[in-house]
Amino acid sequence: MARVMTTGRQADEVLAWSRDQVGPALRTAVETLPPSMRRIAGYHFGWLDQHGLPATGGGGKAVRPALTLLAAEAVGAAPGTAVPAAVAVELVHNFSLLHDDVMDGDVTRRHRPTAWSLFGVSGAILAGDALLTLAFEVLADGGHPAAAEGARLLGAAVLDLIEGQSADTSFETRDDVGLQECLSMAEGKTGALLGASCSLGALFGGAAAERVEHLRAFGDRLGLAFQVVDDLLGIWGDPAVTGKPIHSDLRNRKKSLPVVAALTSGSPAGDELASLYGREEAPSGPDLVRAAELVELAGGRAWSLRQAGELLREALGHLAAASPAARTAAELRALAHLITHRDH
Repeated sequence: MARVMTTGRQADEVLAWSRDQVGPALRTAVETLPPSMRRIAGYHFGWLDQHGLPATGGGGKAVRPALTLLAAEAVGAAPGTAVPAAVAVELVHNFSLLHDDVMDGDVTRRHRPTAWSLFGVSGAILAGDALLTLAFEVLADGGHPAAAEGARLLGAAVLDLIEGQSADTSFETRDDVGLQECLSMAEGKTGALLGASCSLGALFGGAAAERVEHLRAFGDRLGLAFQVVDDLLGIWGDPAVTGKPIHSDLRNRKKSLPVVAALTSGSPAGDELASLYGREEAPSGPDLVRAAELVELAGGRAWSLRQAGELLREALGHLAAASPAARTAAELRALAHLITHRDH
């Protein structure tokens, strides 16, 4: 009798496998774009340099497509059945990155200049729009019986993402952002797409509605934890590892989760941070260093670390309720721990 494998692969092995599974289909899809959009998208994904020549830049971790493939496997299907869904969520994710970089004015991503800084704001926005459109084409063209329902789920997640991003940008001009409001923003901005990644995989895997919902909730909680960690890295991440400038969120006066936790702490450090954020000129140089110190002194960093831990526990509870296959459950847990303990 064959031995049943229950330990699974390590998280980095799962991500490498996901890139291998999804990469060819992703490239094939992007190749169908008009030439001007294909060039910008190819650069953004790391396949081309700024002149349109082949390159070997990093294309991201592929967390979302990995969750989609594993969710399909978790409910008893072959991962390959969910490849169109995995490609679609990766296209939507990169649509959001192209637009985020424009809105935030970030000039570096994945250790290279951002697309808008090379090809212009209009070019980057249009390339993002092209990727979003392509995501739904990939779902429709895949021929899966659940494609229409998948498109509905993905469309709802995109609207949540856009609403979350809208709230995030509006926070920059407000001084009354509450912590619960900030959490709701992050649920839309990041949680919704990770939740959709898991629910699409389960849906394409033929799961019943209850299992689809538990896996969606697993991804949603994990996505919110992802944003908490991302916000920590936006202040204290090492640029050599993250590929983004140090203190980038503070420079943009982002009302990120650790910042809002600090601002609403009622502490002297929180009051000083509010004063620094309220100045007419954007913080720079020593002010950025001081702002990071104040967030930590006011408890924003400690609160965020606790929150990430609690969200991880909630996510794993939903994963267990979905009754996944043992080996796949171990791999999803490994991914969850990577997401909540990453340095980039």
